[in-house]
Amino acid sequence: MARIVIALGGNALGNTPAEQRERLDEAAPSLIGLIKQGHEIIVSHGNGPQVGMIKLGLDTAAEINDKVASFPLPECTALSQGYIGFHLQNAILRELRKEKMPWYVATVITQMEVDKNDPAFQNPTKPIGAFYTEEEAKRLMAENPGRVYREDAGRGWRQMVASPKPLDIVERESILNLLDHEFIVIACGGGGIPVVKDADGDYSGVDAVIDKDFASAKLAELVGADYLFILTAVDRVCINFGRPDQKELMEMSVDEAREYAAQGQFAPGSMLPKVEAAISFAESGAGRRAVIASLEKAPLAMKGESGTAIYSK
Repeated sequence: MARIVIALGGNALGNTPAEQRERLDEAAPSLIGLIKQGHEIIVSHGNGPQVGMIKLGLDTAAEINDKVASFPLPECTALSQGYIGFHLQNAILRELRKEKMPWYVATVITQMEVDKNDPAFQNPTKPIGAFYTEEEAKRLMAENPGRVYREDAGRGWRQMVASPKPLDIVERESILNLLDHEFIVIACGGGGIPVVKDADGDYSGVDAVIDKDFASAKLAELVGADYLFILTAVDRVCINFGRPDQKELMEMSVDEAREYAAQGQFAPGSMLPKVEAAISFAESGAGRRAVIASLEKAPLAMKGESGTAIYSK
């Protein structure tokens, strides 16, 4: 039996609650298919569209109604973890009942420790929340000296936050305990809630967004997983993508993956972070393999019949 961390993309979850429920019902058989093969799974997921909608909705409400509080980003990330986990665990439970499988499911609201001195905090690049005019953005920066707003692709000004690297999972022992008691665990949603630890050992949230794939790689490393599955919209990683000589890769070593990345083979906003996270996990321990595959073919990828495996020699 292998322990597998499965990373689901936030964009694959739809734009409305109804869409999300429908898509997760479609995804559940693939997830349960891995358990039917005899494996243990931990599920993580993105939250880009969802946390953006939550932040935008609350910011807009706070602007027009002084009875509505403005919610910081860490709290919005926690809200998205609960909302997505609610739908995901129920979709998995329905499939478990259908297959008459005696497993349990639990969502862990997960905090991810980051370094307060991470260089990413000096150069916030991740846009979040509502769009503003230049005048409004400059007013907000004057009122909130710690915030950064920049123009975003000609659509207006938005708040920019850092994307630091994950260091540790605060709830790691809780996750491991649940795994030991036959729970399918949903954790590190949206990359986890970024927190920093003070001298007394207390945690506080910070305005940041942790890349979901890097967080999933850290989760897989810390729970002693054998595999990291990064599930996306394509069956395999390709080189020369979109060209006549496009080639699908069944596997690649971490050295080959780095070479392809240096050649610019992977798009920075989509495939590159997935490959980098796969490299990070594959190098974190002997025998560990990362697989980038489509959600629908995850059970086939476990058999080597789909997906791209990344391994360390």
